[in-house]
Amino acid sequence: MRARREGAIHVALGALIVVITFPVFYALIVSTLSFEQAYEYPPRLLPGTELQANVTEAWERVNMGRLFFVTGVISVGTALVKIVLSLMAAFAYTHFRFPGRALLFPLTMVTQMLPLPVRILPTYELMADFHWINTYWALMFPYFASTTGILLFRQFFLTVPRDLPDAARMDGAGPVRYFFDVLVPLSRTNIAALFVIEFVFMWSEYLWPLVITTTEEMRVVQIGLKMLIATDQIAPAWNVIMAGTVMTMLPPLAVLLFFRKSFAEGIAMQTQK
Repeated sequence: MRARREGAIHVALGALIVVITFPVFYALIVSTLSFEQAYEYPPRLLPGTELQANVTEAWERVNMGRLFFVTGVISVGTALVKIVLSLMAAFAYTHFRFPGRALLFPLTMVTQMLPLPVRILPTYELMADFHWINTYWALMFPYFASTTGILLFRQFFLTVPRDLPDAARMDGAGPVRYFFDVLVPLSRTNIAALFVIEFVFMWSEYLWPLVITTTEEMRVVQIGLKMLIATDQIAPAWNVIMAGTVMTMLPPLAVLLFFRKSFAEGIAMQTQK
């Protein structure tokens, strides 16, 4: 009976994996086909020979190199700033006593209920007042504060034995030294997990960059994909669009693979608490 149950679970998981990965698989297949082959019915499920031509056309049509550069800058920059601010805020919440601490943390969590699209108009007005339209600051600044990061590090800091800061104090280490020499190294798996999450999130952003940028020099990859779809042809060149899509998936995939061990450990650490 147990073997049947485990077998059914494995079959269900296998079917779920197929359903989830099939769109990616099909995007890879279409990116290797010609324009005519991409519209054949029934659809082809075997790769073609036009991958290089499709990649080259997608790269040149929307200046993909510039799109990658801008998106990479805002993704890495935002993730790093979020990590620094989240570490500092979580350290303050867990290691210092100050008036209103019990109220400030719940208020910080409430901001999670107000995502950027809800406050997009006042945020845009603020960026305009700062003369930051079409700048990296406008693309990154609204995302610097992260309630997710604060919660992630706060929960970890609460698990650190209280004897540890006392021992550091006995050795002459002040709060700043204790923070940088003890807490930050202990948080490396959480840092890696938050970096991966925020990098992928920023790499996938579309609405805010579309609103806050008006020149091609400051566009991001998601807008570039939309530009590939907009064409004067009778029908979109899905082979070229899928080639561009595959290219845009590579940087987040590379980051995830590079930090995969630390990312998995950081997520597992949070789920065990």
